[in-house]
Amino acid sequence: MMTTIEITPLPYHATPLAYFSALRQRPDAVLLDSGRPQAPGGRYDILSSDPVAMLEIDTAGKVSGVDELADLSPFAAQQALLDRLTGALPHSELPFLGGLIGYWAYDLGQTPRATTPQPCSIQPLKQPDLPASRVGLYDWALIQDHQRRESWLVASAERRQQVNTWLSEAVTPDKAAKQIPDSPTDHFQLTGDFIADLSREAYLTRFDQVQEYIRAGDCYQINLAQRFSAPYRGDPWQAYQLLRQATPTPYAGYLAWGDSAVLSLSPERFLHCSDGQVETRPIKGTRPRGITSQNDLALADSLIHSAKDRAENVMIVDLLRNDLGRVCRIGSVQVPQLCGLESYANVHHLVSVVTGQLAAGQRPLDLLAAAFPGGSITGAPKVRAMQIINELEPTSRSVYCGSLGYVDRRGHMDTSIAIRTAVLDSGMLHLWGGGGLVADSEGDDEHAETLDKIRHLMDALRNRNNKNTSDFQKE
Repeated sequence: MMTTIEITPLPYHATPLAYFSALRQRPDAVLLDSGRPQAPGGRYDILSSDPVAMLEIDTAGKVSGVDELADLSPFAAQQALLDRLTGALPHSELPFLGGLIGYWAYDLGQTPRATTPQPCSIQPLKQPDLPASRVGLYDWALIQDHQRRESWLVASAERRQQVNTWLSEAVTPDKAAKQIPDSPTDHFQLTGDFIADLSREAYLTRFDQVQEYIRAGDCYQINLAQRFSAPYRGDPWQAYQLLRQATPTPYAGYLAWGDSAVLSLSPERFLHCSDGQVETRPIKGTRPRGITSQNDLALADSLIHSAKDRAENVMIVDLLRNDLGRVCRIGSVQVPQLCGLESYANVHHLVSVVTGQLAAGQRPLDLLAAAFPGGSITGAPKVRAMQIINELEPTSRSVYCGSLGYVDRRGHMDTSIAIRTAVLDSGMLHLWGGGGLVADSEGDDEHAETLDKIRHLMDALRNRNNKNTSDFQKE
């Protein structure tokens, strides 16, 4: 489809909440939210709705939504959909002038791909039963630049008229100031306790199995996760705002359709690509925040000087250097930051940065296909790690440990690692916590870390109804 894009200014708001409250009931509304603009990568909000097409891929790799693309492989179908946007574009530094927005679930890593080796066959896993990928082709966007404190509407003249109508109630100061705008639906409420899919004993049994695989030489590191689920009722958008208040992060996102929703508060960038320059920012190494300033500094210092955590991070950096090397120019892959400290509301992390330059003929979706899923949430070596994860984890990861993000028609891309992510489906809310296991990991410490990473999310959701006071119940 050919469109003439124009860029027009809109009133700036410090958060995207008011704008998105006006859009969120539109078909396939999506929010990519830089909820922590001061963090690396946290500059822009991207909002849109009413895509010209929506493409879904199931866990068997079947493509649906656009009949002409049904026989293509998943990433080829997405590229073909993106290529449908044509027409002259204005020169702009804005990150998105139309293209794909959506998610790529960890489960997509189990579908056939020509660019990576295949894991072994896996047994069917439990719900949630979301598509392995769901991306829309969006021909307009509302973009907020928190560095320049500017907002812009990127749209054709026809779209601009439609969007201005949708936004007409969103730009009033009273609505812009609200942190949790009124909802026409019921207030969000958990209606039961979180239940862990693994008891502590069951987790430790799997921890011991990972150690056996490491000693046998099958792997060097495994990212083992567990899921916590609770029934809910009410509005997922309100749940997202509660989570956002509890833990603002630079790579957050909200998608909802039917009785499903994805609420992501990720601190981790997966892949960014602009003008052929590639960056990934793997997180490995975690400590909880301290109760006092002195305690907090001590915990950060212990992380910085932890040989075990640094080794874990370096393993994943090597894995990602290899993944980027598949599609980047030879000699261009570099590591400008190794094991830097980043602190968030509930945890300290070690974060590294790996960069590269796309090779001639390679496009951002080729990069995503080559590196998916992210090595920081699989382990090393990746294929064997995924096989072991499929063997030991009793439930599907779904969108957790996949990616949210966009692929712009000009060749720009930014995607997250979907950690700190809730998946809502059929009246159940699911959260996952995980961590990388290496030879000198301690089972009790690793089990505690899975809880440290998501306890604040559970607490934020409970605050809505004060009924649920225990961390979780065990099956």
